[in-house]
Amino acid sequence: MKKFFRILLWIIVGVVFIGTFVYLYVNSQKKDAVYELVNPSTETIERTTVLTGKIEPRDEIEIKPQISGIISEVLVEAGDQVKAGDILAKIKVIPDETQLSSAENRVKVAQISLEEARMTYERTKNLYDKKFESREKFETDEAAYRRAAEELAQAKDQLTIVRDGVSASNAQSSNTLVRSTVTGIVLEVPVKVGSSVIQANTFNDGTTVAKVADMTDLIFKGKVDETEVDLLSEGMSVRIAVGAVAGSDYVAVIEKIAPMATDENGTNTFEVKAALNTEETAKLRAGYSANATVILEKADSVLAIPERVVEYKGDSAFVYILKTSDPHQEFERQPVKTGVSDGINVEIKDNGVTKESNLRGNQTN
Repeated sequence: MKKFFRILLWIIVGVVFIGTFVYLYVNSQKKDAVYELVNPSTETIERTTVLTGKIEPRDEIEIKPQISGIISEVLVEAGDQVKAGDILAKIKVIPDETQLSSAENRVKVAQISLEEARMTYERTKNLYDKKFESREKFETDEAAYRRAAEELAQAKDQLTIVRDGVSASNAQSSNTLVRSTVTGIVLEVPVKVGSSVIQANTFNDGTTVAKVADMTDLIFKGKVDETEVDLLSEGMSVRIAVGAVAGSDYVAVIEKIAPMATDENGTNTFEVKAALNTEETAKLRAGYSANATVILEKADSVLAIPERVVEYKGDSAFVYILKTSDPHQEFERQPVKTGVSDGINVEIKDNGVTKESNLRGNQTN
């Protein structure tokens, strides 16, 4: 019995050994590779680039006060339509103590001068009426009296401006009224009632009371890489897709390409501005993120093949054309001249490749 099991064990070992040998031998034999066959076709190929950027009004105006003070009233809010000259806010003036004191003293001096001129004029007039004074003297004193009255009025007006910021003679044009300088839509009102504001001068830019822009004149502002900027030119048409507007496809025309690059994270880019068609921008808002697609090159109805079947080596390109498939596939390496590529298909500019050519594609086994 033991002898039987020993013989059986050796038989099993032998079968395993022979099976392993046969398996390794079979797998060591070279198999013929089989490739899919690809035929050229007539296609229209476009090479495009996508610029990322934003939708912005062409002119965004920051309205600043002409006098420093505190906002006493805000008359508009974001989204309001305004016209040039409309009042946006009112300012309460906080007078400078030095200027206020000087203006008050000027009023007092003007009052004294007026009183002196009045007495001189009345005395001269009385003498003139009695024929004891010349007409020339009378007219001189009368003119001096009138000048003193005007100086007092001017001093009082100046005091009102310093104290209240409002001219008594022209209240409607007062610097305390912040007016829009353009017609458009209010984009932002960054101040509130009680906010302190300062006027623009040599030392600061002043406080922005509101931002106003004409939303019927919009532009796309984006960036293009330095490797593609030479392919763009002013007047080229672009298509604008706005992420916030589903299915949007706006037509725009490149107006300006920056002459100097800016460094962004080690990459040189150039700013590009494109004007949008004003009739199609009713739903757009300032600041929307957008992508602009630009057609850099285009080839209409040309012979094309998938980019994946082309083998590139240095500056040369090659394809493999089927010569026979019996008993196995044989291909001939053929140099070709390529044209426009969209990353999927590439134009072929070589008479050695026709629509009937069978080109080697991916291996199927």
